[in-house]
Amino acid sequence: MIQNTILSALTARKSVRVFTGDPITADERGAILHAAFQAPTAGNQQLYTILDITDPALKATLADLCDHQPFIAKAPLVLVFLADCRRWLNAYHAAGIEDVRKPGAGDLMLAMADTCIAAQNAVVAAESMGIGSCYIGDVIENVEAMRDALHLPDFVVPACMLVFGRPTEQQQRRPKPARFAEAAVVCENTYRDRTPDELRADFAAKAAANGQPDYDFDKAVTAFCNRKYASDFSQEMTRSAEIYWKEFE
Repeated sequence: MIQNTILSALTARKSVRVFTGDPITADERGAILHAAFQAPTAGNQQLYTILDITDPALKATLADLCDHQPFIAKAPLVLVFLADCRRWLNAYHAAGIEDVRKPGAGDLMLAMADTCIAAQNAVVAAESMGIGSCYIGDVIENVEAMRDALHLPDFVVPACMLVFGRPTEQQQRRPKPARFAEAAVVCENTYRDRTPDELRADFAAKAAANGQPDYDFDKAVTAFCNRKYASDFSQEMTRSAEIYWKEFE
């Protein structure tokens, strides 16, 4: 397999949730944001706004709203990436276009893609400087409280939150979880459902790569469903996402 510095960094990168007390410097913060701005973007619109969360009280609020995760409040750098369909709408109004349509579902999906691509550029930039990161998808939850905390206006939707910091030695040593094999996630030309037997083999191979040779598919998948997919926080995320979505109907 081909390897170079960038490919090696992408392979090595893992989520980090425990940080040292060392700060992120102004230059490092600037480099992370600059990398985000260089990400591919639809029509060069940059359909996102990034909130740099510096207020300790607001960090604590976000930690509580995002499924009660205290490490968020302790992170040296916290960035909330917002899918922003408002900036260009305001620009159209400023240009005197009075009959411009309101943003629709397609605009939101395009903005979400723009936003997440920018976030991933930030992650890769941080990794290149030895700075760990973790995506926080729970920022989509608790729509009413989140809108209030971040003062979110119409047509602005949280896509993800990223926390950054220098990983502790334990976090550096912690092995990165193995991913599915290529056959499990790549289809040629058109979509094809994996058969039940193929799914069992896919999951068993991934478990074995993660040091779980005695993997029980039925038991493990059921437990994961109960812990994640059917959980209260997952249902809350769906409720909040539907409220954001209705604004674009």
